[in-house]
Amino acid sequence: MASTYTPLGVELMATGENAGTWGTKTNTNLNILEQILGGFAQVSIAGGAQTTALTVVDGNTTGTAQQRMIELTGTITGNQIVTIPLDVETFYIIKNSTVGAFTVQFKYVSGSGNTVTWSTTDKGTKILFAKADDATNPNIEDILASSSGINLVNQNELRFEDATGGQYIGLKAGATVSSSTTFTLPTADGTSGQAITTNGSGTLTFADAGISTGKAIAMAIVFG
Repeated sequence: MASTYTPLGVELMATGENAGTWGTKTNTNLNILEQILGGFAQVSIAGGAQTTALTVVDGNTTGTAQQRMIELTGTITGNQIVTIPLDVETFYIIKNSTVGAFTVQFKYVSGSGNTVTWSTTDKGTKILFAKADDATNPNIEDILASSSGINLVNQNELRFEDATGGQYIGLKAGATVSSSTTFTLPTADGTSGQAITTNGSGTLTFADAGISTGKAIAMAIVFG
C-alpha cells in the first residue's frame, strides 16, 4: 500500500513501505509541520487583475500554502484573487503589503463559500480560518472581524468596526513613540461640532454637542 497525504502535504506512510527512507521522510514531515505551525513566506502577487494559487506540494516543503504566516507583496494594478486548495483546513495570518489601490480577495479555489477581501485602502493584517467545512463550498472566516470587529490597518491604526467596515472608531498611533494616539471617526460621521456624549448609564455615543467651529474636544492615549 502506497503512502497517502494530508491536505497540507504531510506524508502518511503505510506499514511496510519506504524501507530505508523513513528517516528522510520523517524529517521532511517534521519540517512541513514546523512550517504549518509557524512558518513565514512572502508571495508576490504583482501585476494586473489575476488569480494567484497558493499551493500544497505533497511530501515537500515548497508549497506556498503550507505556511502559517504569508505576506502578499508586489505592485498591483488590478484587483487580485488569492486561492488555496479546496480541502485545506488551517488558519493563516495574512499581511497585505501590496502597493496599489486595488482589492485583494482570499478564497478557496472554487465554490461559493465565504471569502475575505482587503479593500482598496486596507494594507493591514488579518487572521483567517480556512474551515474546509464543506466538500464543494467551504468557508473562510476573518476571525477578528467576525468575533469582535477589530481590524488592524496599516499597522498603526486599530479599528473597532461593523461587519462592513463602514462604521468604526479608530485608535491611531502617532508618527513618533511620544506622540498621542487619537480616536477618529469614519468620514461619513465626522460631522463638525460632534463630541462623545453619555446617557448617564455608561453608554457613549457621538452626538451634536453644539461645539463652535474651531474648537474641539480631544481624547488621547499617550505612548512613552
